[in-house]
Amino acid sequence: MIYNTFAAILVALASTVSSTVYFKEDFNDAGWKDRWTVPTKWKPSSELGEFKWTAGKWYGDASDKGVQTSPDARHFGMSAKLDKSFTNKDKPLVLQFSVKHEQEIDCGGAYIKLLGDIDQDKFGGDSPYQIMFGPDICGTSNRKTHVIFNYPPKNDNLLITNEVKCESDQLTHLYTLIVKPDNTFEVLIDLKSVREGSLEDEWPFLAPKTIKDPDVSKPKDWVDAKKIPDPEDKKPEGFDDIPAEIPDPDAKKPDDWDDDEDGDWEPPTINNPEYKGEWKPRMIDNPEYKGEWKHPEIPNPDYVDDKELHVRCNECTHIGFELWQVLSGTVFDDIIVTDSLEEAKKHAEKTFLKKKGPEKEMFEAAEEEKKAKESESSPPPAASSDEEDEEDHDEL
Repeated sequence: MIYNTFAAILVALASTVSSTVYFKEDFNDAGWKDRWTVPTKWKPSSELGEFKWTAGKWYGDASDKGVQTSPDARHFGMSAKLDKSFTNKDKPLVLQFSVKHEQEIDCGGAYIKLLGDIDQDKFGGDSPYQIMFGPDICGTSNRKTHVIFNYPPKNDNLLITNEVKCESDQLTHLYTLIVKPDNTFEVLIDLKSVREGSLEDEWPFLAPKTIKDPDVSKPKDWVDAKKIPDPEDKKPEGFDDIPAEIPDPDAKKPDDWDDDEDGDWEPPTINNPEYKGEWKPRMIDNPEYKGEWKHPEIPNPDYVDDKELHVRCNECTHIGFELWQVLSGTVFDDIIVTDSLEEAKKHAEKTFLKKKGPEKEMFEAAEEEKKAKESESSPPPAASSDEEDEEDHDEL
């Protein structure tokens, strides 16, 4: 019993020691500006916004600050060097950060990028990246969490095939991406799983495993019509003699109708209740039907397996934000890059989870105060005509 307990402790210690944090940023000290570089050669200064150091309008703790985009209609960019560069071969990769859209965002990105070695002064939208992750919103139809991987064999940035949802309210939400050594992934929002699966299935990294056999085509005599006209069904005699419209039997010639001046009177027509439309024979099962023809498939000669699809960071050295927002006001905070989900969850407990409840209470109080002020400033409803009549009567 003692041995088993001791062994469990050793395993726990080993897992703690083996985890590595490559980067962590809480923005809780003024020195954050020294750790982050704003690009000066990406856009003219008139097109660039800035990141303000603030806890925002509502928060769990005023001293727990983040960085907030400002002003509106600007590009935003900044990057930082990782505490330790890394390649995630044969180990998990966990990227996590929090986002708060205080401005009721209408159109703008709020994603983060993991990068290789870059010129930080020139970092911008055209800079190559290895991973792009986070929410992107524009209107009501485009609301998603980007999960984009650069895949060097294709020299392309590949989007996840099926979009991942995102949050769009005005509270802080935590986004977590986990890439696992078994070539699977998972996305968490507020530490709850919203998507997981196979990297190969969810991204177009590889060519398809099978293709349609180019040497095979559908036989000319293949019958794929399920139904055919009943050869024994015959059109009833006189069917085509039934007109679509008939004179209205209830119509009467107007009393003032003059045949000499107005011409011969003809009653208006109405739809004929006896008319059955164009005759079509009834359909029956086709006795020659062979089923839907399926093109045989063969192994794709161009398919090449990749056992290291999970290696989506190959010597990642920097992390950064490169954004465009119409309405600014997004607060970013609580960033961590590690090889341990447990480490990321511990960080969330100290940051995101700690402030989640108090922040929501402060936000709801601010909303109630806002509604009260709007109600006070609104003009009283106009009196109805009945009320005006009563007032006139009282004056008399």
